[in-house]
Amino acid sequence: MTETITIEHDARGVARLTMNRPDKHNALSAQMIAELTEAAEQLGRDPSVRVIVLAGAGESFCAGGDLGWMREQMAADGPTRAREATKLAMMLQAINTCPKPVIGRIHGNAFGGGVGMMAVCDVAVGAAGARFGLTETRLGLIPATIGPYVLARMGEAMARRVFMSARLFGAEEAVTLGLLARAVDPADLDAAVEAEVAPYLACAPGAVAEAKALARRLGPPIDEGTISATIAALVARWESDEAREGIAAFFDKRAPGWKG
Repeated sequence: MTETITIEHDARGVARLTMNRPDKHNALSAQMIAELTEAAEQLGRDPSVRVIVLAGAGESFCAGGDLGWMREQMAADGPTRAREATKLAMMLQAINTCPKPVIGRIHGNAFGGGVGMMAVCDVAVGAAGARFGLTETRLGLIPATIGPYVLARMGEAMARRVFMSARLFGAEEAVTLGLLARAVDPADLDAAVEAEVAPYLACAPGAVAEAKALARRLGPPIDEGTISATIAALVARWESDEAREGIAAFFDKRAPGWKG
């Protein structure tokens, strides 16, 4: 029984994996991270599943890190922070390496970790009017654990337009950046997702899985060393004076000391 996600299957072998914390804009809590990891592994092993659609319930796709989780990280010691960051990194890697094609259905907002969730989809289709942002630096943090996936999706040159500035951008720019394959009218979003799903149903599932694995091997390496380096960078940043000030200012609803 899951509490933060839902999984629905149709007769064709399409599984819809939905982040289901609409009251929290599907922010990534420790429980959701664990449930998403298990779901990705379970669906990847299920021979009846041909395609996975990753979606979010309510008004947003995924607002990033859960506020309660952020508070816990500020109060934690280094090893605890590293352990929790590792869980997030392993969840992203589980989706990224899932042998089934993953189609992202993106609507509303996707910030921080939500952009990371988009980047581990094989194809992401978004609703016009959606907003995106790698917002970590506003808090004195860095987009570390999601970084390898964002860079793999956008490429370094495109990623550097938005990776450090925390600037919000819309669906059309997300297409230009390579984060979205298409931006469509919200009323057409489900049809656009279906258009990405349908071709896979005519393909050999084993060949699809092996082709996806080959694409990952030929793409930028995201291995244990890369993941460990991002975790170390994030833990070091959590321990900085800027992170303490940024998180405190966020919860105090005030501007941080560096804001001009």
